[in-house]
Amino acid sequence: MSTTPSDAAVSTTSLVPEAAADELPTVPWVTVSRARVPAESDPPVRPRRVLLQMVAGLVAVLAVVGVLGSIASQRLAEREAVNDAANTADVLADAVIAPALTGALVDGDATALADFDRLVRDRVLGSAIIRVKLWAPDGRVVYADEPQLVGRTFALSQDQRTALSDPQTKAEVSNLTESENQFERVGRALEVYRPVWVPDGRQLLFETYSPYEPVQQRSSQLWRGFSGVTLSSLLLLVILMAPILWRLLRRLSQAQRQRERMLERTLDASDAERRRIAGTLHDGPVQDLVASSFVAAGAAARAQLAGDERTAAELDGLAGSVRGNIRVLRSLLVDIYPPTLAGAGLGTALADLAESATSRGLTVHLDTEDEAELGLSESEQRLVHGVAQECLRNAAKHAAPCTVSVRLAREDGAPSEVVLDVLDDGPGFDTVLLSQPADGHFGLRVLADLASDAGATLQVASAPGAGTHWRLSLLLGGAS
Repeated sequence: MSTTPSDAAVSTTSLVPEAAADELPTVPWVTVSRARVPAESDPPVRPRRVLLQMVAGLVAVLAVVGVLGSIASQRLAEREAVNDAANTADVLADAVIAPALTGALVDGDATALADFDRLVRDRVLGSAIIRVKLWAPDGRVVYADEPQLVGRTFALSQDQRTALSDPQTKAEVSNLTESENQFERVGRALEVYRPVWVPDGRQLLFETYSPYEPVQQRSSQLWRGFSGVTLSSLLLLVILMAPILWRLLRRLSQAQRQRERMLERTLDASDAERRRIAGTLHDGPVQDLVASSFVAAGAAARAQLAGDERTAAELDGLAGSVRGNIRVLRSLLVDIYPPTLAGAGLGTALADLAESATSRGLTVHLDTEDEAELGLSESEQRLVHGVAQECLRNAAKHAAPCTVSVRLAREDGAPSEVVLDVLDDGPGFDTVLLSQPADGHFGLRVLADLASDAGATLQVASAPGAGTHWRLSLLLGGAS
């Protein structure tokens, strides 16, 4: 596509036919409307497509629910497991550990340690408890089922210090990353702290580790139950809604088809009504006026022969007035329904416009290429005809008498672009008036909107005393 000047461009154009081009100045183009990118129309509603979208949405919902349900199940299972581990640790501390504590054990006596170790391995360690420690408040390991830790000192964590200072049971999921866990072979475990007291009053911290596998098992159980209820509920909803949705969609499709048929009938009726009005005017008032003009002309001739010059002049003026009205009515017929546009083609329709414009004080020069070479569609031909008609109407209203040139051809250097140029050597106008449709250019503003919707560009170059040049540029087949 060739580049067209924009509103602020400095390119200039000759506004008038060649005969007067050297006498008038040139002015810049002003773009009235640009080709509008058509919005993507929504595809027709198809029941099958909507149902597939609903199924896809259901799958997406299930995926989201699955992720959220998995996270919720994991947290719920951990909470249950932590509570169970804390309760187990409390029972063991009160029933097994506290009665077996002695001062010798705290002081590191080997026999006391051995006796306590046998107790722990017989009554505490198992599938539910995999590790046991006893801590002194200073961080020394009084006892551990891992012998290498006994007697070593580690810094107590904040939770351990809190459990000692404010006697309570604290339980959590531990990743076993502390130095005290260097001999552990598992990645995660449930860790429980709670204080215990030796008979002599000294305080120790009882610590247990429970395996994390039951948490995963419980999480899987919760998830299976949750997903089963969710999936069955959604499937039941789809089963119940599908027939109703299918019926509504079919009714919507029928309504769309009915609306399309109504629009087609409306357009056909409008076209038929224009033809009817044009036919009525042509076969009725126009023919009557033609007959009246003949009668008046005949009466004028008879008065002339009878020597009644005054009556002959009046009758001759009446006949001329009737003939003028006939031309006006015929021009109106072309405006209402241009039969040659659909029948003889765009070139002939433009010629009819030019001929009807001569009765309005215009001298029109028409130059059009062969229609087959132009390759305009029916809607594009209607747009060209409408723009040319409105430009000639405005020239007759605001610039007559003047000379107008109408040219329709492919743009030089851009074979995919057709350009309509309408130039007159009239007084011109200030293009600022285009922003005020009430001042006489409302029809052209409507055509500008039509041009934009059709993917065309409408421009004007005019100034007081410089004539007017309208240009319509159309891209064939949506070329760019």
